[in-house]
Amino acid sequence: MSLFIASLNSGSNGNCYYIGTEQEAVLIDAGISGREISRRMQRLGLSMEHVKAIFVSHEHSDHIAGIPSLVKKYGLPVFITGNTRQHCGFTLDDTCVQSFEAFQAVQVGELSVTAFPKYHDAIDPHSFIITHGETTVGVFTDIGQPCDRLIHYFTRCHAAFLETNYDDELLTKGRYPIFLKNRIRGGQGHLSNKQAFELFTRYRTPQMSHLLLSHLSKDNNSPELALKLFNQDNGSTQITVASRYEASPVFRVTGSKIPASFPLLAPKQPPLNYQLSLF
Repeated sequence: MSLFIASLNSGSNGNCYYIGTEQEAVLIDAGISGREISRRMQRLGLSMEHVKAIFVSHEHSDHIAGIPSLVKKYGLPVFITGNTRQHCGFTLDDTCVQSFEAFQAVQVGELSVTAFPKYHDAIDPHSFIITHGETTVGVFTDIGQPCDRLIHYFTRCHAAFLETNYDDELLTKGRYPIFLKNRIRGGQGHLSNKQAFELFTRYRTPQMSHLLLSHLSKDNNSPELALKLFNQDNGSTQITVASRYEASPVFRVTGSKIPASFPLLAPKQPPLNYQLSLF
């Protein structure tokens, strides 16, 4: 079974990631306008009719700005934690809101979406993995530091969107004030190229076919720097930069079973069955 993935935009100016099958899909975050999301999907040959839900990682505007217009036009359900919903800065009607719990899979058609907490300076931030059959894709952005949870889920992925926000030297020598530099690299902000590369080289599996370097800083990083680092030791994994200006190509990811190398971090719970007929 395959998953089709694309970055519709990635960066501090807006984040939106598409993961789906030929019949149904979800968006992880919607930080650019609903109109632009629809346009970019159309150019990629993707249909908004296949999108069945939006999952929200946290309340920062570059991850949620397009949600009200998407909900209004398409009636999409929004999966969001209660704390994040309270800090969004806009109102969502109760009829379109669904909650999720960390480590508990949400079933959206044939897609299984599991959230887990991450380190970031937001009220209740989460990362996600999306599974269809034996194929799993991770969305791991806005992460202040690697942790056991991130490692656990990264080792189960056949493809991933992985944050490579900044280059250490560019950040240190750059124009940002010291308090902002400390926020970015202080453990609750973002991953550096070096941190992400270490995670990738230590914990990728032979089954990882695609890695999309995501959420690159405009001022403190460059696609060339990130690609140069990762291409030093990419193995059989295709490395792509997710642009802050345009959508990526659509990639088809097909995975085989990955042997478990880390214990489960939370007890297994029955999935929340989300019926597509409800919307």
